[in-house]
Amino acid sequence: MATLFLIMIYIAFIGLGLPDSVLGASWPTIHLALNVPLEYAGILSMMTTAGTICSSFMSGRVTRRYGTGRVTTVSVLMTAIALLGFSMAPSFYMLLVLTLPLGLGAGSVDAALNGYVSLHYEAKHMSWLHSFWGVGATIGPVIMSFFLLKSSGWRSGYLVISLLQMAIVVLLFLSLPLWKRFNQKDASSTSEVTQATAQREKNVYKIPGVKLAIASFFAYCAVEMTTGLWGASFLVQIHKLQNDIAARYISLFFAGITLGRMLTGFITLKYSFKTIIRAGIFSMFTGILLISTGMQLLFIAGFLLIGLGCAPVFPGMIHETPERFGIVHAQTIIGIQMAFAYMGSTFSPAVFGFLAGRGYLTYFPLYLFCFLAVLFYTTEKMNVLTKRKVLHTDKTA
Repeated sequence: MATLFLIMIYIAFIGLGLPDSVLGASWPTIHLALNVPLEYAGILSMMTTAGTICSSFMSGRVTRRYGTGRVTTVSVLMTAIALLGFSMAPSFYMLLVLTLPLGLGAGSVDAALNGYVSLHYEAKHMSWLHSFWGVGATIGPVIMSFFLLKSSGWRSGYLVISLLQMAIVVLLFLSLPLWKRFNQKDASSTSEVTQATAQREKNVYKIPGVKLAIASFFAYCAVEMTTGLWGASFLVQIHKLQNDIAARYISLFFAGITLGRMLTGFITLKYSFKTIIRAGIFSMFTGILLISTGMQLLFIAGFLLIGLGCAPVFPGMIHETPERFGIVHAQTIIGIQMAFAYMGSTFSPAVFGFLAGRGYLTYFPLYLFCFLAVLFYTTEKMNVLTKRKVLHTDKTA
């Protein structure tokens, strides 16, 4: 029964990943169909992520009141309804309205399930949980690329993805009794942690390395989200690839993230996360270099390498937080890092959308290189500080 319950949690995270990669794959077609500028994808992405941030902040109170199972079920239902709306939206402004339930639902699922798994399951399950997000993020563009070849086009793609989400909602609803069976941790201990965290939060920015840490999360999410949202448009408009082929190349990026996160759990048995993160950054650098050549034969390897490189960085930096800053400050700093990660996801693709609409889409690889350089500098600087034992003094706390 416990295994079945864990499978349901993994399936829910597949549902979280399904819509995350579809907009970038379908936008080269959607913006022409709705007669709106190319850069408007950045607005949709920003609005969706803003909803995700809001629901993440509210998630703690909502989950304590209604329970993780109910919150997850209702949240996935919200995303399914939003995707159904996408398939029928007559205008860009309707898409803009639909980003509200899409973002709110996604943020609630993300925060609720991450919190639940961190309380009830071993660390390896947290890593694999995020790999199942990649399964959904990989399937999304594949489905969309199939329907882009049909006369029904992107609307049918969104409809099918919405129906898949509805199927996940049904499974989650049927699993609600299991959530009651596997009780959550004592709420009083959570309250004590929250109060202690609040007392330290005012001074946490003064800890050496914290500003570097939040910059690294911002930079990483800038690379990941910009690649996912604008990679297809770069291939279609700059290198004249067909829409369906570009969508398949982007699916390789998300496939790389998925495969990489599945493998990372095993690789950590032999290598430290510091080493793995370095390897990930090098893989991202190589991938961006390959797509910057403009040679179509190298695009497949390029997007796959970027995805493989992205895979260990985010969970690795989260895992390294207690080592870098100590157990006492870890929870507070992780929360701040997540907030800046969402900011990187929100604003960086939107800024590039602004640039793309003004004729700078060709600088897509250079834009990624800039943020990758920030990521490399900040992570290496923190490694130096950690080696010198500068970042924290509370390892015995």
